Amino acid sequence: MPTTDFRISARDGRARTGAITTPRGTIRTPAFMPVGTAATVKGMMPESVRETGADILLGNTYHLMLRPGAERVDRLGGLHRFMNWGGPILTDSGGFQVMSLAGLRKLTEDGVTFKSHIDGSKHALSPERSMEIQRLLGSDIVMCFDECPALPADRKRIEESMRLSMRWAQRSRDAFGDRPGHMLFGIQQGGLEQDLRAESAEALTAIGFDGYAIGGLAVGEGQEAMFGCLDFAPDQLPEDRPRYLMGVGKPDDIVGAVKRGIDMMDCVLPSRSGRTGQAWTRRGQVNLKNARHADDPRPLDEDCTCPACRNYSRAYLHHVQRAGEMIAGMLLTWHNLHYYQELMGEMRDAIAAGAFDAFEARFHADRAAGDIDRL
Repeated sequence: MPTTDFRISARDGRARTGAITTPRGTIRTPAFMPVGTAATVKGMMPESVRETGADILLGNTYHLMLRPGAERVDRLGGLHRFMNWGGPILTDSGGFQVMSLAGLRKLTEDGVTFKSHIDGSKHALSPERSMEIQRLLGSDIVMCFDECPALPADRKRIEESMRLSMRWAQRSRDAFGDRPGHMLFGIQQGGLEQDLRAESAEALTAIGFDGYAIGGLAVGEGQEAMFGCLDFAPDQLPEDRPRYLMGVGKPDDIVGAVKRGIDMMDCVLPSRSGRTGQAWTRRGQVNLKNARHADDPRPLDEDCTCPACRNYSRAYLHHVQRAGEMIAGMLLTWHNLHYYQELMGEMRDAIAAGAFDAFEARFHADRAAGDIDRL
């Protein structure tokens, strides 16, 4: 089986563009990964997700282990066949969801025991079990099992959590073994503390991974603090490996992260927003539930080529959203994912042309102008 590869083709400041080559396809970086939590991007057909420009999807270990079960997915041919997605899939480790969703969890050196948020059944996750689940799912990029404390937290808690995650990273590496064509990413922790982040990066680099994620951000610290951490954290990680910022984010978060050297991101925001009548456009966020759109025959964004903008008016999108029709979430999710992928493409082009600063200035100017005037 062909191996994986990461090449940087251009840089502009700390921003970089390139590609991750996998047996299932090439991932253009910087890349945004739509989230397919339970083996589906909500409101979208897989082929529609591909049409938006997505090269890779994210699947969720915690949700899939609970329902339908990793062993069942394996028996049915693996996650790619199960959900009809032929491209690369990254699966998270399950650690974050255990901490944020599961009830009555107990954390030990060995791992975490917890009760399912679905039916209260008892389960256990360890580095070894997380690696086994992700192997059964057949994901192309596997994440180490880690522990992620919510911020704010005191330094002692962050320090203990980070060092536990580093011990789990070694166990994840050992359990992953040798799997040609598949990648294993380590996850840097350490909160907002520069020295703890450096210690984490040093430990991960010593173990050796195919890529490195920056974890423990976008958990309540705010954009200013997150950017402050990203001013140093990416450069603590190996320069020749992909850098993945987990769980980010809003369009301006993404632009700021790419500016600081991030190659990959994921977030539920474009699909979740689409289901609640929120559209992301180059002019900022638009709430289709607002009455101002009820008689507006214009498209959501006249420069956008997605089906929602090409074929429907703001008045229609407002109507189906207010009426609770499923098509509302479908169309707005498609639009949001299309916009996010268009944004990534514009950044890749700008980096390649050495024009990222000009792109960033235009991006913020368009957003500052606000939505089109009401009729």
